[in-house]
Amino acid sequence: MLKIAYDPVYKYQLPEGHRFPMAKYELIPEQLLHEGTVTSENFFSPGPAPESTILLTHTEDYWTRLRDQQLSVQEIRAIGFPLTPQLVARSLVIANGTIRCAEYAQQHGVALNVAGGTHHAYAFRGEGFCCTNDMAVASNYLLQQGRVQKILIVDLDVHQGNGTAHIFQNEPRVFTFSMHGAKNYPHRKEKSDLDIGLPDGLGDTAYLKILKETLPRLLDEVQPDLVFYLSGVDVLGSDKLGRLDLSLEGCKARDRYVFQQCKLNKLPVAVSMGGGYTERLATLVEAHANTYREAQGVFF
Repeated sequence: MLKIAYDPVYKYQLPEGHRFPMAKYELIPEQLLHEGTVTSENFFSPGPAPESTILLTHTEDYWTRLRDQQLSVQEIRAIGFPLTPQLVARSLVIANGTIRCAEYAQQHGVALNVAGGTHHAYAFRGEGFCCTNDMAVASNYLLQQGRVQKILIVDLDVHQGNGTAHIFQNEPRVFTFSMHGAKNYPHRKEKSDLDIGLPDGLGDTAYLKILKETLPRLLDEVQPDLVFYLSGVDVLGSDKLGRLDLSLEGCKARDRYVFQQCKLNKLPVAVSMGGGYTERLATLVEAHANTYREAQGVFF
């Protein structure tokens, strides 16, 4: 059965007019239920990760000041969200959702988190709408527990996973792959194990060609036990922060290909949703919903 992490805490309330479209976190499950792609039995509420798990990745100084609402004005500005206890609680639940998705993926092949992909968070600071790094937290937890020996992070968000790259720069058990807009945020990139910077305006055909030339080789060379897939839909041409030019169908084909390759290689894949900033909310929800439809179609 397809398992999907979702909790009402994901619906973090922001001041009116904030550019980050948080409504998608509520609308995606509603759409999937309405159309019959899933039922209520597919969803689970992950609950918060314990602090000890967060501290496998994040420094005690940063985590304590985040938890106790003591970040500086500059640090809060870098994150981009108003700092509240609710935001911290949300971060804990999202991180645990990605952990639980990895565990479900090991059982069923695939599982998805209706949030996450917080790849701009470093061990010692947050930025870019990211407070804690859910895939890094999940990776370190699984490694500590001996659940896996090698992890591949496939980050196809339009923005480089700079925090993830920095966290794992000296960790050979986690291979970080980021395929992103070369001229997009963050302007100062970190060094992933493999970075592919894409030119502005790249469309479906060229994008999919690069992915198909890269992913099978990586799976063969890295030989991971588990794949984390960051499925950001800010690669769409309609995305106001993206600068690439994928269509809805191209983005859907991207997801399908990743899932097909993981299934072909008998690799569990845990998905976090990542970014999406298309102004038309219906298009944004459709793009994200396609990821769940493709996971269901390929694995079940």
